[in-house]
Amino acid sequence: MRLSRWRGWFPVPNWATGFNLKQWVLLDADRLAVTGALLTGVFMTFMLISTFWTFEMQTLLTDTSTVQTILNTFLSGMILLVSIVVSINSIVLSHDMTSVENQEDRIQGAIEFRRSLSELTEEGEDPSEPSSFLKVMSRTISARAQVLTSDLDGVEEELVDDIDEYVTSVSNAAEQLGAVEETSGAEFAVLWKGIEFDYGSHIERSRTLGASGEASSDSFEDLIKAFELFAIGKEYFKTLYYTKEVSQLSRTLLVVALPAILFNASAIIAINGEVLPDTQILGIPSLQTFMAVAFTVSVAPYLVLTAYMLRLSTVARLTASGGIFSLK
Repeated sequence: MRLSRWRGWFPVPNWATGFNLKQWVLLDADRLAVTGALLTGVFMTFMLISTFWTFEMQTLLTDTSTVQTILNTFLSGMILLVSIVVSINSIVLSHDMTSVENQEDRIQGAIEFRRSLSELTEEGEDPSEPSSFLKVMSRTISARAQVLTSDLDGVEEELVDDIDEYVTSVSNAAEQLGAVEETSGAEFAVLWKGIEFDYGSHIERSRTLGASGEASSDSFEDLIKAFELFAIGKEYFKTLYYTKEVSQLSRTLLVVALPAILFNASAIIAINGEVLPDTQILGIPSLQTFMAVAFTVSVAPYLVLTAYMLRLSTVARLTASGGIFSLK
């Protein structure tokens, strides 16, 4: 489906999951698309109010001291907002500015992790890429889960039923984990497949069944190691995502804030000098149209922050409930 390539900019339905506007806004959509939608909503709301209450709005906006106070508040707020976000970005990036010993430990850990993954990959697969990593882990988890049912001789029937049920649930979850083709079209869409995989409950269930003493404990340990390998990779990709997202937020905010500050300051000067023409645009006084644009531009930095924080907070909430310990 060609439209799927534009899923990051438009809420294109997915044949597998259908149409989910909430998920598109919170996760799938490009943050600039969400920002544009929010800006459009603010401008259209202001213009809609001006259409139905033209006289009242005109009366309010002619009180130039109140309007200038509001715009001045936006101006100081924008400058403060940029300073705070840049400071947050500096804190996030400071994670990479560590001692040589810490850098060595991180590199050795990454090499060891890649070595473990290389034992599971097939020719042509690159586990350092999120979609390939999910496919590798999906195949590995499913294969090791199936091994649990191969040696159940002499095991009580009740435990056999529990193991069969567990293997079925793990296999179904692993199949969904590896269905990365269903997520094409959004920049970070592949990462969300791993977020929904609750490896913590599977690890605890594996330990419980493996501790029974009747089934093969080695098979359960192999499955647990696969879950742990997936958990490490998931947390690593999440860290990369946070670093990239916060960096993009700072860059976008800096680009948007400067024109917004200049336009806001110009609007204050224009209102103070009373140089706005007393005309109408489509039946609406030009002062109301100008103020609609001024307020929309003034809130642009806040809407950029809102668009990015919606996804950051959603990812933080989903991943917080996906580990071994969770808050329900």
